[in-house]
Amino acid sequence: MSLTHDATPSPSAGRRFRAYTAKHLDELTARAGLGEAERLAVRAVAAVLPFRVNSYVIEELIDWDAAPDDPIYRLVFPQADMLPQTDVARIADLLRAGAPAGEVNRAANEIRARLNPHPAGQMDLNVPTIDRRDPLEGMQHKYHETVLFFPKQGQTCHAYCTYCFRWAQFVGDADLKFASGEVDHLVAYLKEHPEVTSVLLTGGDPMIMGEAVLSRYVEPLLGVDTLESIRIGTKSLAYWPQRFTTDPDADDTLRLFERVVDSGKNLAFMAHFSHPREMAPELVQRAVRRIRATGAVIRTQAPLIRTINDDAATWETMWRTHVRHGMVPYYMFVERDTGPQDYFAVPLARAYEIYRGAYNRVSGLARTVRGPSMSATPGKVCIDGVAEIAGEKVFVCHFIQARDPELVGRPFFARYDEKAAWLFDLEPALGAERFPWEQAPPEDAALLDAAHP
Repeated sequence: MSLTHDATPSPSAGRRFRAYTAKHLDELTARAGLGEAERLAVRAVAAVLPFRVNSYVIEELIDWDAAPDDPIYRLVFPQADMLPQTDVARIADLLRAGAPAGEVNRAANEIRARLNPHPAGQMDLNVPTIDRRDPLEGMQHKYHETVLFFPKQGQTCHAYCTYCFRWAQFVGDADLKFASGEVDHLVAYLKEHPEVTSVLLTGGDPMIMGEAVLSRYVEPLLGVDTLESIRIGTKSLAYWPQRFTTDPDADDTLRLFERVVDSGKNLAFMAHFSHPREMAPELVQRAVRRIRATGAVIRTQAPLIRTINDDAATWETMWRTHVRHGMVPYYMFVERDTGPQDYFAVPLARAYEIYRGAYNRVSGLARTVRGPSMSATPGKVCIDGVAEIAGEKVFVCHFIQARDPELVGRPFFARYDEKAAWLFDLEPALGAERFPWEQAPPEDAALLDAAHP
């Protein structure tokens, strides 16, 4: 791998990272042309849901002439109508009156509790244990082959997406956060569970960590013989590509990636791109080239989000651009049932049409992508199509992944519902009384029922 820097850096390439938080919202939303009442409503939403953006996104990605309708602006800035009007008015009244921070936060916590902060039963169903006794913090083991690990220094991001399903990680409530600094616990668990062949480092964003800290989590995994792949889930390529080009430890980070590949393990860089504009800067393309030169494979994924990327042309452009730059389109997700889902969700029927409209206009190299996929309590469910069977219009579905491995790849049918936006909005079809996952293993049945009453 060549670690020499390309010429002609981006205007922001050499600048140090600068974060903007809620205290900057009034100034930034004024730049977008919002009036005083609108700005107060946005601040009220930001008291409930997290807000963070950085100088690169502000300077390089947002078209301020198009704001507040610009898709990248909407990607990172709270919207006044993301929460119920009564909730926004309640918080806005407190802010207007100069209420103490504790009072505002108590009201915000009441609202957060109604937003399903931990979807898919992650607090109850997916927490692994050592010797079936002691729960392991900051880890999830939902699928047979894969363990998720949340390094505690990686539980923030370079910027926050307004639709993030892990928003609860970022609101300052320790009871809502997954995190662990105990990589030795992870290694011990992997050795006790040789069926686990893949570890996903997630967050937050692991790439917020410097190389020295990231290495402390990655290096011990290289000695686990049964581990075949290490994945890093990250939005850093879109939100701070300097991490791989001009940051002081950029070269050291890429050498770490090389060590993973040289150890005989696959390094899967799970890059989150929500809109084609995130790939436009040459700085991003240079970062992609440098990562690929280490032997890492970059796979791309994002949810389908109303008002940001909810049309087939956007996804077609995004997938074709990723293939052009040597990345592998991997997932189109459905917005999860948490946070402001009602604001961002696209009905499943429309999601499928958007997916199909993009899929049939790209080459086979981009048809590695799967979707629209729902990461729900029983597993990852893909909408494969709409069909008429025995006179009944149905969604054709299958499990890409499942808590019960016997369900993986198994097709099933749901009644067609043009308004349904999530798995639990659906009803069984063709005379079935239950869905396949509702035949849960005995030890899981009560928990699954509780997770989606």
